[in-house]
Amino acid sequence: MFAACSRPADKPAFRAIDITGAEYARRLELPDAEGKPRSLTDFAGKVTVVFFGYTQCPDVCPSTMAELAEVKRSLGPDGARVQGVFVSVDPERDTPELLKAYMTGFDPSFVALRGTPEQTAAVAREFKVFISKVPAKDGNPKHYTVDHTAGSYVFDAKGRVRLFVRYGSGAQALADDLKILLKENA
Repeated sequence: MFAACSRPADKPAFRAIDITGAEYARRLELPDAEGKPRSLTDFAGKVTVVFFGYTQCPDVCPSTMAELAEVKRSLGPDGARVQGVFVSVDPERDTPELLKAYMTGFDPSFVALRGTPEQTAAVAREFKVFISKVPAKDGNPKHYTVDHTAGSYVFDAKGRVRLFVRYGSGAQALADDLKILLKENA
């Protein structure tokens, strides 16, 4: 009687939103903080977590990156098969030097990507990520925040987008989902 409500036996029980087969978030091509062109294929063989943010973010961005670093450490040796990727939504202020220092503060293996404003906008469209500059009340054009989608995209070791992780889901939920994906390619 409840068969239509149950999950197929071969479908993993993810805690995040399963977007396997999505027609978006399939291409990511931007330079890293060294200026080297990067794409999702560079991380083949690893479960990759992509987060869009900016270094001057007061809360969501640093807490997301810290949580990812914590999850990676909690996975022990399997953590080496997890790649964190930070995509700057503020290429005007996020200089390569700033991005390198920011990533090292969380995990030296994390990669920061930074494109031109036009490249960033194109990647945001591909990922359906919302980005909007919010001017400061003081009127100074250099003082602003950036509203942006606050979730992470998780790709399996074959480079396929699998999950969208909502901000605030927690380290344990992310760790559980990454373990499932790591087992698929063990």
